Amino acid sequence: MSIDRVRAAFAQLDYTVAGVRALLGPVAGGALARDEIVPALRASGDAGLGALVRLCWLQVPVPTGDLPDGLAADLAALGLAEVAEGSVRPLLRVVPLEPADGYAVSDLKVRPGDGRLPGADHVVGTGGASASLAQLVVHSPVDNALDLGTGSGVQAVHLARRARQVVATDVNPRALALARLSLDLSGASAELLEGSLYEPVAGRRFDLIVANPPFVIAPPEGRLTYRESGLDGDDVCRELVRQAPEQLTEGGWCQLLANWLDGPAEPWTSRVSGWLQGTGCDAWVVQRDVQDPAEYAELWLRDSCEVGTAEYRARYDAWLDYFEQRKVTGIGFGWITMRASARHDPAIRIEDLRRPVDQPVGAYVEDVMRGLAGAEPADLDGMVLKAADGLIQEQIGPPGEPDPERIVLRQPDRLRRAAGVGTVEAALAGVCDGTLPLGPLLAAISDLIGLPHEDVRAHAAAVLPELIADGYFTVG
Repeated sequence: MSIDRVRAAFAQLDYTVAGVRALLGPVAGGALARDEIVPALRASGDAGLGALVRLCWLQVPVPTGDLPDGLAADLAALGLAEVAEGSVRPLLRVVPLEPADGYAVSDLKVRPGDGRLPGADHVVGTGGASASLAQLVVHSPVDNALDLGTGSGVQAVHLARRARQVVATDVNPRALALARLSLDLSGASAELLEGSLYEPVAGRRFDLIVANPPFVIAPPEGRLTYRESGLDGDDVCRELVRQAPEQLTEGGWCQLLANWLDGPAEPWTSRVSGWLQGTGCDAWVVQRDVQDPAEYAELWLRDSCEVGTAEYRARYDAWLDYFEQRKVTGIGFGWITMRASARHDPAIRIEDLRRPVDQPVGAYVEDVMRGLAGAEPADLDGMVLKAADGLIQEQIGPPGEPDPERIVLRQPDRLRRAAGVGTVEAALAGVCDGTLPLGPLLAAISDLIGLPHEDVRAHAAAVLPELIADGYFTVG
């Protein structure tokens, strides 16, 4: 079959992220990550892997003879390219995925200045958002998973490596057709269903739900299916959060990317907290970026309108009107991770975290959620804590002074948090190794620093929940 021969040719030519990176080198590879293709065109070469990169990734025609024998015909048979007069022209974009061993098939990327605009049913491929979600998803294997709003199938391909069964949904039939190509080319499988939000899987439950939804907040005119849901404001993200518990198994995960509105009448933290209240899920919400209304409009207008035209100015104006009517001062972007909890009072953590963090977050997101759930000690004296590996203690003060003005505990990896702490917390970080309960440790610390035991215990009870939730200590 053509699909098998194409997959084998890709493997033989090493058409992978690592292979392309090695071919292009750091300068051209870095430029390509910024979607600048000129250095990659110069560095790719004319034959073999270079021809495949030019055709499938950079979207430029190549001579038929630059590809292995028969590959051009097989690409044409799959609808990925067309062959005419000795050259091969791309019809779809095929990009290797990292870290999954697979590919995303999408419509050709629309770049500013090329005279094309995306159609209403345009299907986008892999990008910064899809990569961010793939890095966020928990690594533990699951029995069944749902990719809601699959688009070109990027997340479905990733999920197929860790879930026994995968379901992928989308409102766009064209997206489902390209997702099927992505899965087949990746040697993966999933059940594909058409429909909006959770409608196609009503009554079914999943161990893991992931969504890179059409979260763009925009006026109703000129909607593009891949980025705008048709619901008002950030309602699509709210609905995904509110309805998730009905689709989750006990202990099941829901992880999605989202935009949310921020303004003086309702700060984003209160807004998103309202989505989560009553869901019965532990939740961790992280804001990774914020844009003002003008920046946000400019970002998404670049996707759908030629800069400098009358249409651009009119749509820009309409977008600003839309935000002004809602008294919006900022639009946030970030992650939402939920886990179905059997506890009476689930933990919710909402924070602004825009600094670089260790990727993939999915390698340790389970530890983050476990810390949130265990942050309220039922028995402080009997609790056994272990200080996080590699913690760094910094003492800040004038040179030569015996006592520091400030003590900081710093995490060297993962979320790279830093916390100002007191003598009690610093002492606990030095002695908590997961073997002794807190009761005798706190008693020893109170004797050492000369404070009443009850004062030390009360201080520990006040500060430890946040330090546990932030990952400075784990509960043994």
